Amino acid sequence: MSSHARGSVTVTRYAPVPSVHYELVPARRLSLETVARRTGLHPDLVARFVALGLVDAERDAAGRLVFAPDAPAVLGRVERLHAGMCLNYASIGLVLDLLDRIDRLEAALRRGGARSEEPPWT
Repeated sequence: MSSHARGSVTVTRYAPVPSVHYELVPARRLSLETVARRTGLHPDLVARFVALGLVDAERDAAGRLVFAPDAPAVLGRVERLHAGMCLNYASIGLVLDLLDRIDRLEAALRRGGARSEEPPWT
């Protein structure tokens, strides 16, 4: 905070307040069993993917794994890469990181007004 006197008026300046995002409605979390049922994967395999960092999960108050609503789509992508490209799970983690990076770069290009003649390949 700083103050400056201008004639008889004092102007007080405050440091900018950082932007904070609050969810109006908390996102619904999916249980391990629900994610396994929606993906057709065994719950132990889903838990292993969490341990490998291929899909994000949190623990609820009882210590059970809970997932974001997009977890089945993420796991579907993991399985498509595994089956379609014969990649091991360590390689899939790297590929997913690179694909996410490409998505962010393409979004930044779109926001900046740069356009590519070719459609995104991801």
